[in-house]
Amino acid sequence: MQVRWLVSSRRKDLLRRRILLGLFILLALFIAVFVGWANTPARPMPEALLALESDDSVQVKLEEWLIFKPVKAEARVGLIFYPGGRVDPRAYAPAAKLIASNGYLTVIVPMTLNLAVLSPSKGLDVVARFPEITHWVIGGHSLGGAMAANLVRQHPGVFKGLVLWASYPPESSNLAKFDLLAASVIGSRDGLVNKSVFEESQARMPEGAIFYTIDGGNHAQFGWYGEQSGDQPATISRDRQQQEAVEITVMLLEMIAEK
Repeated sequence: MQVRWLVSSRRKDLLRRRILLGLFILLALFIAVFVGWANTPARPMPEALLALESDDSVQVKLEEWLIFKPVKAEARVGLIFYPGGRVDPRAYAPAAKLIASNGYLTVIVPMTLNLAVLSPSKGLDVVARFPEITHWVIGGHSLGGAMAANLVRQHPGVFKGLVLWASYPPESSNLAKFDLLAASVIGSRDGLVNKSVFEESQARMPEGAIFYTIDGGNHAQFGWYGEQSGDQPATISRDRQQQEAVEITVMLLEMIAEK
């Protein structure tokens, strides 16, 4: 009886080890697939790469972050921008450069595995790096905007403004009672943002928030990375859509600069 018990126990141990090994292999495969998926972001279009060059108005530095610094003015207001999920941060260079040309330090923050949800607090490092900036605004596109809103909720008082492009605050980030200026910009033909959820989320934005719809704009044209699966075709040019998004963003930055 004791021999049979030992044999049975060894078989159970062997089976347990095989199950654990199988689970470990499955987990390793999942992680490998996920990392591979996350590390294949939408690539920047040629127009985006051209915007990475410095000119007479904006000095561009490609370091830990993509830094766009006004040349002709000493910036006191800065914008931190979080890219959309699985989008190369360079795809937002044209918009960032245009914002900087209006006199505002603009910093695009690359994310871990190209997903802002994996490193949502990176904006705080930017704040610490530029002590000369007296007022900070944070924002982002899509997932990046949601994580920017979450950071605002977690660190009240650090940011004076919030800018969301095709995005909205998550349910866990109610900013309705926060004292800050905010703007939300979305395209009328956005195929990736659920319209009913977006409308419901407006109650979580700060009082007096600006809501602006770009007629004919879609989700992908907030950046320079081509089309996006599930999105609707835009009926206006990418240049026009970004011009409108930048105008609203600069308007918010001007309001903060004047406070």
